[in-house]
Amino acid sequence: MTSHALSRPLAWLLVIVATVTTLGVTSHPAHAAADRVRLGSVSDVNRPSWSGPAFTMNGDGGVVGSSMTKAIDTIRANTGSLDVVVLAGSAPTSGSTTPECDTITGLTGVNSCTTWTLTAASDGNNTQLNTDIRNAEFVYFAGGDQCRYAAWKGTALQASVQSVVAKGGGSGGGSAGLHINSSIVYDACSASATSAGALANPYDRSVSFTTGMFNWPNYGDTINDSHFVARDRMGRTMAFIARAIKDGLTTQGTAWGVGIDEGGSSIYIDKNGLATLYGNDAYVVLGDHQPEQAVSGKPLTYSDYKIWHLTGGQTFDFKNRPTCGYYRRSVANGTADSNLYSGTPETNCGAPGGGTTVNETEPNDSRITATSITPPVTLTGALTNSSDRDYFKFTLAYGKTARITCAIPDAYDADVYLLDSSGSTLTRSVNAGRGSDESVIYTRTASGSGTYYLELEAYAGSGSATYDCDVRTA
Repeated sequence: MTSHALSRPLAWLLVIVATVTTLGVTSHPAHAAADRVRLGSVSDVNRPSWSGPAFTMNGDGGVVGSSMTKAIDTIRANTGSLDVVVLAGSAPTSGSTTPECDTITGLTGVNSCTTWTLTAASDGNNTQLNTDIRNAEFVYFAGGDQCRYAAWKGTALQASVQSVVAKGGGSGGGSAGLHINSSIVYDACSASATSAGALANPYDRSVSFTTGMFNWPNYGDTINDSHFVARDRMGRTMAFIARAIKDGLTTQGTAWGVGIDEGGSSIYIDKNGLATLYGNDAYVVLGDHQPEQAVSGKPLTYSDYKIWHLTGGQTFDFKNRPTCGYYRRSVANGTADSNLYSGTPETNCGAPGGGTTVNETEPNDSRITATSITPPVTLTGALTNSSDRDYFKFTLAYGKTARITCAIPDAYDADVYLLDSSGSTLTRSVNAGRGSDESVIYTRTASGSGTYYLELEAYAGSGSATYDCDVRTA
């Protein structure tokens, strides 16, 4: 679990909520244990359109004024003001009862900020709460316990928050509130995972997920993680990625970890998916193939994670995700490489990654006419009719692993096969659906070197749109 700048214990349930209206601050009784405190104007802003969506993803629980201001200004198009709702699973034990709203109401363009403290999953159906959310233009999830937030899945709250983004508003949060804003949520409902524990057993009880909560535009297949460098969480994010891919939690067979450090680091994401880092450090970690070993009770093995390190002011395009500029790190038998948080970016990656680029040359519709390649290489070609087959030939030495990842265009559904020298299928990838990416991994256990064939075939559909296959051996 993740901690908020101010802890919010269940002792807050003992607070007797009174109705107060004074100096622009109102507090009203609400359903069950839910508590509402509003700062600023008692009336909501009403205007026909907004210019978002916009998002803020913070590494710790505190509001980052710079990224929050950017989101507010974007949503209101630098004119007028808007309303914000802060959602919390528990209340502070000391200091202000509304620490997030204390900061937010001091920013230009804020009409009101309402803090809701919800201590039961059923509070997500509170009528006044959902009215406040739907009337707001930004929803901020406070730090605390993301398992409590995940329990709001399926309540009216979930749809209300989605409606804010849909109308051009925004969402965000810090620490636990960061976790809940990714499409795959590390929920920490059983225990808090450590890097060492998750790498030793990616199916440890502490590694659990909630899916189907929110799936923000351009931010699919993501797993957020907080307090990233300060609490050494790269290893556990690597385990989260491997689990998400192995368990089929992603849409394309790839998973993207987004780790944001504490101390004021925050990512602002605009409606086009362009992210800008405010603060010090953030990391985007890509797993683009099946893990070599991800089994309950056994240590993780996963080679060649692709890692982008962002520093203050740098950007990352989540809509058109980059295919270069990363460094690589691996995990072998539960032990991660050294220097996980720094590396020299690769600049000759090609698309989608690595070495030279080879375009298919027809005819290559059989093993006899296969195009010879030498990994690492990026292959490009097209399956131009329903009977098209493309073959590529390469050698693999004893103990070496071939890893092939193919990005398939939306025009057709292609399947990928790895064949031995006699044409027998060693492994295959047959994900269903046009545009579904495919990947295979194979390790040669026989002595010496052998000849292998990569075969792509059109399962459904065809066309001139090109596929890209990244072929690597290690």
